[in-house]
Amino acid sequence: MTIQVADPPELVERALARAAAAPQHHSTSVLVTQGSTANMRWASNTLTTNGVTTGQSVSLAVAVRTPAGVCLGVVSRRGVGLGDVDSLVDEALAVASLAPPAEDAADLVPGDADTDWTSAADVTGPGVLAGLASGLGETFGVARSDGTELFGYAEHSVRTTWLGTSAGTRRRHSQPAGTVELTGKSHQRSRSTYACQATRDFDDVAVLAMADQVRTRLGWQARRVDVDPGRYDVVLPPTTVADLMVYLYWSGDARSAHEGRSVFSRRGGGTRVGDQLTDVPLSLIGDPSHAGLECEPFVLTPSSSPFASVFDNGIASPPATWIDAGRLAALPTTRYTAGLTGLPLTPAVDNLLLAAPDGDGDVDSLVSGVDRGLLLTSSWYIREVDPTTLLLTGLTRDGVYLVEDGEVVGTTNNFRFNESPVDLLARVEGVGRTTPTLSREWGEFFPRTAMPALRVRDFNMSSTSQAS
Repeated sequence: MTIQVADPPELVERALARAAAAPQHHSTSVLVTQGSTANMRWASNTLTTNGVTTGQSVSLAVAVRTPAGVCLGVVSRRGVGLGDVDSLVDEALAVASLAPPAEDAADLVPGDADTDWTSAADVTGPGVLAGLASGLGETFGVARSDGTELFGYAEHSVRTTWLGTSAGTRRRHSQPAGTVELTGKSHQRSRSTYACQATRDFDDVAVLAMADQVRTRLGWQARRVDVDPGRYDVVLPPTTVADLMVYLYWSGDARSAHEGRSVFSRRGGGTRVGDQLTDVPLSLIGDPSHAGLECEPFVLTPSSSPFASVFDNGIASPPATWIDAGRLAALPTTRYTAGLTGLPLTPAVDNLLLAAPDGDGDVDSLVSGVDRGLLLTSSWYIREVDPTTLLLTGLTRDGVYLVEDGEVVGTTNNFRFNESPVDLLARVEGVGRTTPTLSREWGEFFPRTAMPALRVRDFNMSSTSQAS
């Protein structure tokens, strides 16, 4: 069977019309997403594979009125043609007829149409990686000469989404995103280290500088000095800070806090909004228009969660300050959870920045202030231990370095760590300048971050690890 191809606005209007004709129809949101991705891999100083993929998905959220209340049916499918729309809508209606009342049910907010609503999808292709491939060719030559092997992966994607609702909202958003991950190995692969970067268009990717960083860290590993578990002064590069701050952000929905289930719950009831978390003037913000980290400036969700409601689709997501100079200033809310908690409506934002007004310098400058401690360049397998304190556990890998008298003096063994990113904020003793970065652990899902390097006292390396 040949799928009848339809452009996204046509598909949206067809779905909205079909749903509106149903008895007891309450509201409908339709999301159509078209994406294209270009990728490239390399191993042992040689480009190995590259390719381009494309795809389209459709998500429907159809609400109907029943004697019990407004019930919601959500259905998502890939490869939907115009001829499939009616059956997809009917499936969503059938799901809604069997669903319990939606607790976040509300009237959709009326809206209008973006000026580019009918524009075609933006796309990417191999050309966006051409500069990276050229730079890699040069780095491969250097790596071969010094006995180093480089491995890695780069990806660039562009996702265009059309949102249409039965309240008249017509929104279109195009989101580019790119990542580069570079691993270096040497001495029969007994040494390993890692560097990564996020980008929108690869114009700002300096792969030669990334390779130099990898080479420097491999050189530090020439000397190994094992140390015992314990609490150490630790320098965290921006990528490792992003690992922790993204988890903090994901754990900050207002409902969980209001119900006593999170680190942001106030003992005795309510939330900790307004509490001073640290005397260090750190601010954690989301800003859809931040240069280099731009993201959708309105709610765009295929399903409801504590962070987003389909009934809020199309509502503006303005800049939000989650932590203001060390004070918990806001938690992400939907219209429903704002009413539940008594907090203002503050929609989640799809980027995250941490900064301090006097933040300056980089990893090297923070290392220079450590008498004896560790430089933790990379973490992974981070998991939650206790949501009420946001205690996390994770492993170090690809290089933990011993610092003495302000200098790296060698590599050391890997650790399992146990830390709360909330508690950690109160133990920050040095803050670098904020720079765009990529979380190694969460970058696939949340690539738009900007973080400073941090120097933290009493970081808890709870046990040694055999990870490498």
